[in-house]
Amino acid sequence: MADVVENTFLTDVQTLRARARQAIEKGALTPAYQGNVKTAIELLQTVVATELVCVLRYTMHSIAVAGINSESVAGEFATHAKEERAHMLWAANRIDQLGGTPNLSPEGLASRSATEYGHGGNLIEMVRQNLVAERLVIEHYRELIRYFADHDPTTRVMLEKILAEEEEHATDMHDLLVAHEGHPFLS
Repeated sequence: MADVVENTFLTDVQTLRARARQAIEKGALTPAYQGNVKTAIELLQTVVATELVCVLRYTMHSIAVAGINSESVAGEFATHAKEERAHMLWAANRIDQLGGTPNLSPEGLASRSATEYGHGGNLIEMVRQNLVAERLVIEHYRELIRYFADHDPTTRVMLEKILAEEEEHATDMHDLLVAHEGHPFLS
C-alpha cells in the first residue's frame, strides 16, 4: 500500500463538505474567500462603469468618424465597443457572484467611471481620446490586480484578462495614430 502524503495545507474532504452545506444562500462566496467582499464589489462597480463609458465612447466614435479612412476605423471602434461590453459583463457577473448587484444605472455613470466619455472631433482626435482612455484603464486595472492579488484570485484573473485586451486596444489606437500622423505618438 502506498504511503499517504500528509498535506497540512489541505482541508479534509469532510470539513469541505460541511462548509459547503453552510450558508448556501451566499452562492459562490465560501468561508475560504480572503478578500473584503464590500470593497471588492465597490471596486468592481468602478470597472462596470468604466467599461460602460468605454462602450458608449467607442460606439459614438464608430458612428461619428468621417473621412477617407473612416470605414476601417469605424469598424475598429465598433469591435472595441463590443469587447468593452464583454468586459463590463464579466465584472457585472463577478459582482453578482460576490453577492452584490451591478450598478448599470445611467445616473451618475460618468462619476463612477475611471475614464471620460470624451467628445467627437476628427478621426485623430477620436483615436487620441481612446488611446488616453485605454492608457488610464491599463494603469487602473494594474492597481486593481495588485489589490486583489491572492486574496481574490478569481477577480484578479478576470482583471488580468481584461488588462491584456485593453493593452491590445491601446496598441491598436497607437498604430492608428502612427498610420494617420506618420510618426509615433508615444516615445
